[in-house]
Amino acid sequence: MRILVIEDDLEAAAAMTRGLQEAGFETVHAADGALGLAAARDGEFDVLIVDRMMPKMNGVEVVETVRREGDNTPVLFLSALGEIEDRVTGLKAGGDDYLVKPYAFAELIARVEALSRRRETGAVATTLKVGDLEMNLINRSVHRQGKEIDLQPREFQLLEFMMRHAGQSVTRTMLLEKVWEYHFDPQTNVIDVHVSRLRSKIDKGFDRPMLQTVRGAGYRLDP
Repeated sequence: MRILVIEDDLEAAAAMTRGLQEAGFETVHAADGALGLAAARDGEFDVLIVDRMMPKMNGVEVVETVRREGDNTPVLFLSALGEIEDRVTGLKAGGDDYLVKPYAFAELIARVEALSRRRETGAVATTLKVGDLEMNLINRSVHRQGKEIDLQPREFQLLEFMMRHAGQSVTRTMLLEKVWEYHFDPQTNVIDVHVSRLRSKIDKGFDRPMLQTVRGAGYRLDP
């Protein structure tokens, strides 16, 4: 697999390319957005890893340009900008995935492999579907049985995580780490409050409840 890394932080880029090579990937590095765009145009790559904030051209401009030119190579954005609005901007620009810095290298590898598999099958997922519940990751909308469900940003994050783990028991610790990015227990009922609000929105008025409480374990989205 051939990967183009577009990253202006030379130290971070060196560590990333070394790790990717050790994992068996062929890598090419471009040190700014303009060089990255030129490399993307000239070479055949399986995945582009693109930093958001770079000189000459930022990552969003690079990806918007390659998409306008008809290049559908899967793109993984890397950025210290982790707010919902930042991720939405990256996805709307044509990104396929978005990883917030700092990140675990194992997760980077897993996401690169997932993007490569999508390309091989010709299917880049832009929606999540569990039963009659559907989430659009591009326009950040949620529908159940065709009815639009209005979610707050944190509720959307919570539901996205639950949908990606549909049928599995999800613990409070997992939710704190992956949705709230807490690596400690704040000793509040924040999860219970958000789960309750989310349950009322996706289950109220429908025949079958989907968001289940698993006693002693956490929660499960039942497909």
